[in-house]
Amino acid sequence: METVIGVIGGSGVYDIDGLEDAVWTEVASPWGTPSDAILTGRLGGVKMAFLPRHGRGHIHSPTTVPYRANIDALKRLGVTDVISVSACGSFRQEMAPGDFVIVDQFIDRTFAREKSFFGTGCVAHVSVAHPTCGRLGAACAEAAEAAGITVHDGGTYLAMEGPQFSSMAESRLYREVWGCDVIGMTNMPEAKLAREAELCYASVAMITDYDSWHPEHGAVEITDIIRTLTGNADKARALVGRLPGLLGETRRLCHHGCDRALDHALLTAPDRRDPDLMSKLDAVAGRALGL
Repeated sequence: METVIGVIGGSGVYDIDGLEDAVWTEVASPWGTPSDAILTGRLGGVKMAFLPRHGRGHIHSPTTVPYRANIDALKRLGVTDVISVSACGSFRQEMAPGDFVIVDQFIDRTFAREKSFFGTGCVAHVSVAHPTCGRLGAACAEAAEAAGITVHDGGTYLAMEGPQFSSMAESRLYREVWGCDVIGMTNMPEAKLAREAELCYASVAMITDYDSWHPEHGAVEITDIIRTLTGNADKARALVGRLPGLLGETRRLCHHGCDRALDHALLTAPDRRDPDLMSKLDAVAGRALGL
């Protein structure tokens, strides 16, 4: 199988340096219109697909990002490995603005988003005990180190609904009681949907601020975030540029089983499955459903 790297770029990351034969491709999805067209091409001989999560010009809020359409569109393009790049706040003194965190756990506090491709007419339950791909995360960590980025390998990401930032009381709860490391608004339900679509998924969280718990920080200021975002975007592009060399052109089975997540997840009997829902699942679940 051929490796196809999909990059979902968050705030401040809107393109990939050095992408050859680059073209913006419109992808139709039965789950709605994706955030934007997808920039496709090759980098280091490996196929790449880049999707601006908020759309060019940042038109989508964290709540209105069409997460299902985005993941479905990437799957339709043949993407095998998804790298999520997003801005976040830090709950740890040692995880400073400008640092990157390779997230490996989530606490999902979002509440206004569609979180599954499955439902009435085709029920499925996938495991997200380990919601990111260790193989892909390790490649991201290695790429970050090679690019000279201060990177923390592992961390728990609190996914909040937004678009407002946390109150001080919430920030302290997430940090001191729940033991979270970073906070953001966009990795959920993205990671869950990627697992349902049998895509390997890694989260690269770019720290922009200390949220509101920090005694010398007090509150999140958007001007400070934008300033840090600019530097982080350059680092993110340097990280992405090293991934083709680490992942290679040939894609083998994931030893974590991300690409077989639906093997034992489907519960609805074949003769009771809803034809309309089945037709929408042709890309994300086609392998498991035999479509």
